[in-house]
Amino acid sequence: MRTGPGTAADVGPGTTTTGAPVRTRSTRRALAAASLLAAGALVLAGCSGGSTGSGPGAGRTAAAPVSTPPPVPTPTPTPYGPVLAKWIGPLDVELAKLPQAADLIALGATLKEVGSKAVLAGAGLKLATEPAAASAAHRQLLVALDALSDHIDTVQEEIHSGKYCATGSALARFGQAEALTTIPAALAALAAAGYPATLTVPATGQLQQRALDNGTMVREGSLDGRGELSIENGGSGDAVLSLAKDGKSVHSIYVGKGQTAKFKGIEDGTYEVFFAGGSDWDPATKAFTQGCDFSKFDEPLEFKTTRTSSEIRWSTWTLSLQAVVGGNARTTDVPAGSYPQP
Repeated sequence: MRTGPGTAADVGPGTTTTGAPVRTRSTRRALAAASLLAAGALVLAGCSGGSTGSGPGAGRTAAAPVSTPPPVPTPTPTPYGPVLAKWIGPLDVELAKLPQAADLIALGATLKEVGSKAVLAGAGLKLATEPAAASAAHRQLLVALDALSDHIDTVQEEIHSGKYCATGSALARFGQAEALTTIPAALAALAAAGYPATLTVPATGQLQQRALDNGTMVREGSLDGRGELSIENGGSGDAVLSLAKDGKSVHSIYVGKGQTAKFKGIEDGTYEVFFAGGSDWDPATKAFTQGCDFSKFDEPLEFKTTRTSSEIRWSTWTLSLQAVVGGNARTTDVPAGSYPQP
């Protein structure tokens, strides 16, 4: 017996015949979802780490290799000998230039360089690692370099103040530095320990105290007149007084400290009066080399001779080279370059 779709027929006791299932749209969606889930499971299984095999190493992951940086080499200290020569060499070069200075300006510039090199040498050697055998001489050298720099500062100040006003005397003053003895001594000790360095102390000469006899004419012009001049020197040093015309000395006379000098025969005329004070008179340059000062009387001196039928009158002047109560002559300091050479 034929039946319609979706109906059952009784074909015998205890049996039931079911018709073909009806496929609906919801059934197809369920199957598709199941397929997608299965595919998703496969994808997830493929992306998971590790091995699922049963052989050696199953279930373990491989570790990335670790990079070890190379060791940093320890720098090797420079040997003491080359370090010593490096810092003493420039000082030796500057010292050799001192006797070549043509004037005080050049000498001052070179002294500044010597001081600078001494400071740099001291700073550089303080950072050096000296051998045990050279330790005492090394310390002695550092102290002497500091002392040399200080001495140069003192000499520079004395030059600026006029205490040393000539190249020779300023150089001789520099040469009095005790460090110019102790530095070579320290270097000799270092050389004996096997660490030589060259340094030569230049010849600097000696400070002198040269002077002329009181009343010596440094410049003697024509003394055919009748005028007279007396000079009392109560200052702190010797002096040279000059009578000048048109900026040039006509007569110049040396007056010792604490003494009076006089000369006659000054011709009529008006003279400017200059005087230089100091010590250690250098005959070659006609100038003092130490304690220099230069001044000028504000008012000139007039020398005049008059004659009458019964007499002759002439000018006689007395000048005091020091401040005195009731004095009527004023003076003004002048630059060395504005002072006429005696």
